Amino acid sequence: MSKIFSPLRLREIEFKNRIFVSPMSQYCSKDGMPTDWHFVHLGSRAVGGAALVIAEAAAVSSEGRITPWDNGMWSDQHTQAFKPMAAFIKAQGAIPGIQLNHTGRKASTDTPWRNRRPLGKKEGGWEPLAPSAIPFDRSSPVPREMTNSEIEELVSKFAAAVRRCHQAGFEVLELHMAHGYLCHQFLSPLSNQRRDDYGGDLKNRARFPLKVAQAAREMWPAHLPLFVRISCTDWVQGGWDLRQSIDLCRWLKESGVDLIDCSSGGMLPDANIPIGPGYQVPFAAAIRREVGISTGAVGLITQPFQAEQIVATGQADAVLIGREFLRNPYWPLYAAKALGVDVPWPLQYERAKI
Repeated sequence: MSKIFSPLRLREIEFKNRIFVSPMSQYCSKDGMPTDWHFVHLGSRAVGGAALVIAEAAAVSSEGRITPWDNGMWSDQHTQAFKPMAAFIKAQGAIPGIQLNHTGRKASTDTPWRNRRPLGKKEGGWEPLAPSAIPFDRSSPVPREMTNSEIEELVSKFAAAVRRCHQAGFEVLELHMAHGYLCHQFLSPLSNQRRDDYGGDLKNRARFPLKVAQAAREMWPAHLPLFVRISCTDWVQGGWDLRQSIDLCRWLKESGVDLIDCSSGGMLPDANIPIGPGYQVPFAAAIRREVGISTGAVGLITQPFQAEQIVATGQADAVLIGREFLRNPYWPLYAAKALGVDVPWPLQYERAKI
């Protein structure tokens, strides 16, 4: 009996296994609209046997994108563009999911393969927003500190984007509160130095992310799961850490969040991160144990027996895999063979099942 190939039920959604495709930005959208690339990229992972396929971060407003080529969900036209993709994923026996985000001070940059340099307005860029006027690094522009009314307006934009995600046919929603993006910027004392109700102590710094989670839960249908991805630590002394993450996750659980996707880092460009196989798994284990909420482990999970051990020993309820799915869209089929589990293959591919 394999644990990662056992079903997992969250609310009224049953995942056929515990292998989830992590959201991975592709930087090839047009005006926030997904393209044929996204259809093939995500559709092939659904064909490959993953239980959940999460579409990359879609910005809740145009200025919330990392680059001008990110996905968006700020208009009803975006809803229509995503519908065929969500329907195809579901038709392959996978659950279609999507991540929502606002990148805050890390917005308006070029693509990674062009060194992610900041883009000026003449290059199609825009002025980034943030909790405080603190740039990400020396080469980044100083963001404009958000007013309280802008914060409240952005909560409404998240809620509207949540509604559109449901109308597009997605059945899992993930809120991005990690990797140095806007929600994480409010959480971390390294990027949030406000002196109002949105800064200072932990409850104040968590106010905006919790409002986003609560608005999402109210708009997202009660029978569908809500995930949140967090950075469990900034890996910098005096920054965001696991203890604060545990407190945040308790509040997220009270707000109706069903699973915490446990990542780390992204707040500062020069953090010393001890990267290695499964290096973030202990965070998922600690939050699962301390909070009593389902968790997903992510980060250099590449081998079937490694994934099996994580779930079988109760360190996480599921594994979220990114880079390995870029190398092999059919990784679950490979993992099933390695673990001696017989899983269905697409009829069109059965001739290769040995």
